[in-house]
Amino acid sequence: MLRDSLSVAIPVGSYGAAFGAAAVAGGFSVLQACALSLLLFSGASQFAVVGVMAGGGSALSAITTGALLGIRNGLYGMRMAPILNLSGIRKLIGAQITIDESTGVAISQESRGEGAMRYGFFATGVGVFLFWNLFTLIGALGANSIGDPSSWGLDAAVPAAFLGLVWPRLVDKKARMAALLSLTLALALTPILGAGLPIIATVLIALVLGWKAS
Repeated sequence: MLRDSLSVAIPVGSYGAAFGAAAVAGGFSVLQACALSLLLFSGASQFAVVGVMAGGGSALSAITTGALLGIRNGLYGMRMAPILNLSGIRKLIGAQITIDESTGVAISQESRGEGAMRYGFFATGVGVFLFWNLFTLIGALGANSIGDPSSWGLDAAVPAAFLGLVWPRLVDKKARMAALLSLTLALALTPILGAGLPIIATVLIALVLGWKAS
């Protein structure tokens, strides 16, 4: 089970270097980049905050976009709560590491029982947290030492990161349709709305498709 968790935690955590570099390229300090990873700890939301702010969007737009992307973590929490059955400080730790990877590994251990699910959840969540924050620091310091990050093409890290996060989830026709419609809507609204707002508007696509499926 530990091998399963590490096989997820190490590659996902190492991707934190891309976030650290992108954050510094977007105008964040090393300390701010590291604080986002420590406190927010949600890859998609972190890249969203950096992307919106770097694009000239307001702090409110950045927070709203990041929060919308983080809603799924709350749904994961509802799924995992009766299995983990946490209280006190363990509940706070569990909430912080409730992410795609920890939930995914936990659910993959369902056939082995709830004990294995709990182990997979914590081993993966803590592993990703440690590696993600370590590599965020490495990426941020590295970007800061090479001079002007834009000359290295690091400004492309944010859109590339979004594509990398979304692509593996396009597993069925509905998901691919939602992605295509969202892309079209965001591109259409970009010349009209301020930075960050086109991304927020794409939530309407998910609401419409979800309503039709119900």
